Amino acid sequence: MSKTTDERGRIYLPKDVRDRFGDQYRIVELPSHVALFPVDEDPLEGLRAAVGDAFAETEADKLKTESRKAISREVQEEAKDRTQDGEA
Repeated sequence: MSKTTDERGRIYLPKDVRDRFGDQYRIVELPSHVALFPVDEDPLEGLRAAVGDAFAETEADKLKTESRKAISREVQEEAKDRTQDGEA
């Protein structure tokens, strides 16, 4: 599917796409392209649906804490890699 932005940079998704995937999307910038990923109305429910019962007994606060720690580690690794690339 090919779409063009309007004068304000908006992209209009066809109704059948919105019906299948919803109205909220995360825009992810990759080195060679941009991707849209649907965002569930209830992200925690979406996660549970995607991974089955792996988190069935885990409370939301614990999931948030673990997610924040993982994101922090990823950011620190990326900063370290950028520093090393700049020194090379």
